[in-house]
Amino acid sequence: MKPAAKAAPLRRDGLLRALFFAYPDALLVVGADGRIVLANPAAAALLGYAEAELAGLAVDALVPSASRSRHAAYRQAYARAPRSRPMGLQLDLAALRKDGSEVAVEIALSPLRAQGQDCVVAAIRDVAAYPRVQQALRRARYSEHLAQLSRLAVHAREPRSMLEQGPAIAAEALQADAAMVYLLDRSGLEFTLVGGVGLCQGDHVGMRVANRDDTLPGHVLRHGTVVATGTGAPPQPAAGCALPATCRAAGLQAMLAVPLSDRGSAIGAVIVCAKQPGGFGADELQFLESLSNLLAASVQRAHSEQALLHAQQLESVGQLTGGIAHDFNNLLTIIQGNLQVLDELPLLAGDAHARHLVGAAARASRRGAELTGKLLAFSRRQVLQPSALDVRQLLQSLADMLRRTLDQRIRIEVDVAADCPAVVADPGQLESALLNIAINARDAMRDGGRLRFAAQRCAVLPASVRDSLDDAPAAPGGYVAIAIDDTGTGMTEVVKRRAFEPFFTTKEVGRGTGLGLSAVYGFVRQSRGALLLDSALGAGTTLTLYLPQPPGAAGEASAAPAGFAAGADADNGAGARDEPVPGGVGLPLPPGLSVLLVEDDAEVRAVMLRFLDTLGCRTTPAGSAEQALQLLQSAGPYEVLLSDIALGAGMRGTQLAALAQQRAPQLEVLLMSGYSAELLDADRESPLDWELLRKPCSRGELAGALARLLAARP
Repeated sequence: MKPAAKAAPLRRDGLLRALFFAYPDALLVVGADGRIVLANPAAAALLGYAEAELAGLAVDALVPSASRSRHAAYRQAYARAPRSRPMGLQLDLAALRKDGSEVAVEIALSPLRAQGQDCVVAAIRDVAAYPRVQQALRRARYSEHLAQLSRLAVHAREPRSMLEQGPAIAAEALQADAAMVYLLDRSGLEFTLVGGVGLCQGDHVGMRVANRDDTLPGHVLRHGTVVATGTGAPPQPAAGCALPATCRAAGLQAMLAVPLSDRGSAIGAVIVCAKQPGGFGADELQFLESLSNLLAASVQRAHSEQALLHAQQLESVGQLTGGIAHDFNNLLTIIQGNLQVLDELPLLAGDAHARHLVGAAARASRRGAELTGKLLAFSRRQVLQPSALDVRQLLQSLADMLRRTLDQRIRIEVDVAADCPAVVADPGQLESALLNIAINARDAMRDGGRLRFAAQRCAVLPASVRDSLDDAPAAPGGYVAIAIDDTGTGMTEVVKRRAFEPFFTTKEVGRGTGLGLSAVYGFVRQSRGALLLDSALGAGTTLTLYLPQPPGAAGEASAAPAGFAAGADADNGAGARDEPVPGGVGLPLPPGLSVLLVEDDAEVRAVMLRFLDTLGCRTTPAGSAEQALQLLQSAGPYEVLLSDIALGAGMRGTQLAALAQQRAPQLEVLLMSGYSAELLDADRESPLDWELLRKPCSRGELAGALARLLAARP
């Protein structure tokens, strides 16, 4: 076998030349006259010239114009004392490319004497090639795109432009091929694709996607951040979600997705995809989360502005309808009252046609009262409207809602006794109270737990809460105990003592006002009920609401408890024969009841005077609060003060009642108004033994209010 030939020895000059041309950094040999003698291919690539173009070129041509004078002075000083200068001196240097662009560089200098001439070898390196520099430039690019989106957020009046341009900005910043923003609808069942670029075939803005774990946005909402690289690689850190088939068919291989959150609640998802796998890391995740926060802030601001605008509109409508309602309800009181008196005249007893006309007018006036009530309800100026509520149905409905909205780690149970009766309460206020308690329970169970609603009949109040009712009479039909217990952190004794104080809270700033439990306490007391708190540190909390049952059979509607205005939905029109004993009270009005009637509208005063006369009362009318005070001082004593709240330009009825009770402590107070906001204010500010009556009212409603007032006396 023939031996292999030996390689020829490398010549030193050939080896050095090969190294010069193969070196990865740009190398220039510059003569004493400042012109380039030799350049390697890396220099030509970096500076945008051909190698032949660089030979003989003055090195000053590679220096930006702003730095040339400084560079010339440095080159002259260097020529007088040449020395080696390494890279990495943190000098801010730039090279001017042939096309006029600049590139940040680091330069090392080495003096060289060759063939009897003094030269300098300049080694030039593009600093953008450094990983740390690349990262800094990438972060700077991300910051600039976020600043662009922030400027857009400042000027955008609605989130639509943000949601439309956000995906384009995300795709440009991350150099992604597709970007999408999904928003969850109010039902929580579906997403809407509200913005996107580079969408896959078949996808389009406005399309609906189910909120399930097997859909991309649904998976993001359940698991949080998703990073997927490659078509077969598992997502990280959340497993179980791969790129949709449409994305894979379009050649997309990498995905980055983050939830879109509004005040801690997920409302959507932001997703970007790329054809190159492995392009998303920590910096990209941080950028996308920041972009998501900006989009969420825009959506939140829009929702807040809409809510504020809606509240302002409601307030405007409330002021308008409330002002009209006072006068309109006074007119209805006059109409209904006179129709009722007319209907009872003996002359009409045998005249069917006349009674038909009176009945038609009465029905029309009732529709007018119902219309006023609906307007006031729309403007949120209605007085509480208690009714008999199905406790099982209420708790099941509330639990279903909470299962969709609370932390999924919280298990919600409902246990209602088979014989649990109905409860008398305002449905909206009761649901709000239970929701307040549930939210407090959620905050006490940061790591999940159990929230349980239970309800059962309660014939006798526990001794621990009986005293809290003061002198108020017990509910004639007994109570329903609605208990809400959690497995949370519980309360210390100090916290328990102060739990119902207004503005007291143990939550961090911004997470609670301290009015939730105090509002629950006020509602329960106003409903003629009681509240029991049982809690221990580390052992959870149980809140039990004791609310009255209807006085009749379970589920039967009952009269409003004392302290509520009588509802206009009852028969408050003319043509109805009033019962001598108001239903649900059980006591007739005492004969000759002495009443001081204060009403500034003469015709309304006349109607109320007729009602009181037919109820057997001895009534003294007054047209103003000042006149009433004089009568209290000179005529008296009176058993009941019946006063409108708004009494013209003088003193208000609430002020009159307070002064009157100072002069005559035994005097009972019944206030009335056609303006529900006044009744709300009076209900909050008045003593519990004052009765409130909404106009227009029938004679039966007036009798019922008087009977409840007298029945509550010691």
